[in-house]
Amino acid sequence: MTDRLVLASSGRVVVWPCYLPRSCGSASSRPPGSDVATVEDVRWLGSSLERSYQVYVRGRLKFRVKQIVYVAFSLDETEMGFAFPKEERAALVAAQPHRFHLPRPSDLRFNWVEADLAALDPAEAREFVVDAWRMVVPKKLSRAYDLAHPDGPG
Repeated sequence: MTDRLVLASSGRVVVWPCYLPRSCGSASSRPPGSDVATVEDVRWLGSSLERSYQVYVRGRLKFRVKQIVYVAFSLDETEMGFAFPKEERAALVAAQPHRFHLPRPSDLRFNWVEADLAALDPAEAREFVVDAWRMVVPKKLSRAYDLAHPDGPG
């Protein structure tokens, strides 16, 4: 573990440990419960959030609320793109370029950032999914989630 990053996200300060990327195979081939995130670590969460549903677009798993995509995975399931405030993404990418990167130039207009799943732990990936979901739902749903899950997404 290296230094820590502090970001203001969703009106609160969040501290995440910085993990170095792993150099072992595909994220989807890792066993459940390992210390790196996989698609399966967040699939159940994305499907269980209110108004959220999963779709496959050109073979890629995406989570939506209505027509708004808030999480998407690469075809090989090694990267996760998620909604993230534009104002904060440059700082996130600059602080941890081995974990996060900007989307392709045509997607820079969106509130979006991408992460290497092998560099995230499962709890951290779930927190990013919930924070992305918060950006696309009404505040009353976000508040209701906080009341029902005071310790976060687990």
